[in-house]
Amino acid sequence: MEVYLVGGAVRDRLLGLPVRERDWVVVGATPEDMRERGFRPVGKDFPVFLHPETGEEYALARTERKTGPGYTGFEFHADPEVTLEQDLARRDLTINAMAEAADGTLIDPFNGQEDLRNGILRHVSPAFVEDPVRILRVARFAARFGKWGFRVAHGTHALMKRMVENGEVDHLVPERVWAETVKALAEDTPERYFEVLHACGALARVFPELDRLFGVPQPAHHHPEVDTGIHCLLVLRAAAALSSDPEVRFAALVHDLGKGTTPPDQWPHHRGHEARSVDLVKQMAVRLRIPNAFRDLGCLVAEHHGTAHRALELRPATLVDLLGRLDAFRRPDRFEQFLLACHADVRGRKGHEQAPYPQGDWLRAAREACATIDAAALAARGLRGAAIAEAVRERRIDAVRAARKAFEGNVRGEE
Repeated sequence: MEVYLVGGAVRDRLLGLPVRERDWVVVGATPEDMRERGFRPVGKDFPVFLHPETGEEYALARTERKTGPGYTGFEFHADPEVTLEQDLARRDLTINAMAEAADGTLIDPFNGQEDLRNGILRHVSPAFVEDPVRILRVARFAARFGKWGFRVAHGTHALMKRMVENGEVDHLVPERVWAETVKALAEDTPERYFEVLHACGALARVFPELDRLFGVPQPAHHHPEVDTGIHCLLVLRAAAALSSDPEVRFAALVHDLGKGTTPPDQWPHHRGHEARSVDLVKQMAVRLRIPNAFRDLGCLVAEHHGTAHRALELRPATLVDLLGRLDAFRRPDRFEQFLLACHADVRGRKGHEQAPYPQGDWLRAAREACATIDAAALAARGLRGAAIAEAVRERRIDAVRAARKAFEGNVRGEE
């Protein structure tokens, strides 16, 4: 019975990254051997056990055979005769197919360490094509290691394209798509996830609303990058620089989905795209079972980002109504998420990567001014129902008007 550290822990140690969790492979043992040593079985499809003290996962070395479509169509075989190399051969990428012995010796039958040094995401074997989740995983690793310039090997890219063409990618289930996507959104370069999926054709199958944006033009004087798909990825990149919050990043990504449904005879203008964007965000959320918090923020940004960009031009009454539609008084944290996504939209244009967002500063100042109005004090004066709501609104408008003078004075002072 031999035990090896495998997978991500080995990879991350070689990269000098902190090891978050450790997985182990056991060679030469049976399930009975593991139970006798106090390990608790947890795997249904194949033998996986939890260490009695550390709680870490120990899996018996196994092989697998494709028996049906999709990522669940596999038959696993665990046996004491299965070797470590056979177990590593079933893994997705060479950088994930390394192991470390108890004495620290590196076992690297597929040259994963060399691919780490060269920044290559390469498949281990032709069996890569049997599991469509691997397309998402490659894209996610591209997002994780994008800051170091990791790229997909040409041969692996070709296999991913084949998986799209033969329909294997269509067997992905919504829960798994979203699970990989939300992980990618939390990575350092989340835009790489969608770039890789677009390059191999998978984006059109998994996120058709996003794929339709590529090739759709916008007015060049507002968008030097012109292409709407490129713009949305630039906005996602900007959001990642502004916030680590996956909800903010998702909202930034989907804020312009409606531009993909603008009739070509109206290009490069996209009148009414905001309402269409909201509908598409909702459709995507239903199809992929996206959590409500992501959906709701995405809809708010899609519908109101254009108005937020005009905040400095809005009349006090219009601005107060906007704050109300954003639920800014009851949900200040989400309001801040909204402003970050809007700021990312401004920065997501070529040549504007460091652009300030005074509109956001003004909206924050306006909200703070409105928050000083005390509805309870008005009720104590005898106002009821709609009369209170109207009185609060009028006083908020006055507060915004006064705050605007102070805000402009501060801006002039800074200049």
